[in-house]
Amino acid sequence: MPESFVLHAQLEKDTFPLAELSLCAVRAMDVAALPWLVLVPRVDGARDTIDLSTDAQRQLMEEIALVSRALRAGFNPHKLNVAALGNVVPQLHVHVVARYTDDAAWPKPVWGNLPMQPYLTDQREEFRLIFAKALSSVKN
Repeated sequence: MPESFVLHAQLEKDTFPLAELSLCAVRAMDVAALPWLVLVPRVDGARDTIDLSTDAQRQLMEEIALVSRALRAGFNPHKLNVAALGNVVPQLHVHVVARYTDDAAWPKPVWGNLPMQPYLTDQREEFRLIFAKALSSVKN
């Protein structure tokens, strides 16, 4: 990450690192119920997508598509949900969530409708491995 970039404390607490892309830090929500990624553009002061340059906005969309393809390849979801809310954490971040018709929240939004159980250490490592393999496969 750029030296001056600081990840919001709530994102630091709720997620763990997975990958570094050109623009975004890719982190996983520490919620074992679903494959749930958070992309954080490493741009100081960005609260909304319009705070990014036009080139950075395009790059963000490309990186959302890339991690979406990786989630689909690695976890075979029924649907992918993409959202940038920022009501609790003002730092610009984008959620990419793999959804299944039999998940605990379906068809409702994940917020407030999932068990917020964190990953066990071995589950976290398995998630990292599956995502890394899938990301590598969709980059080529």
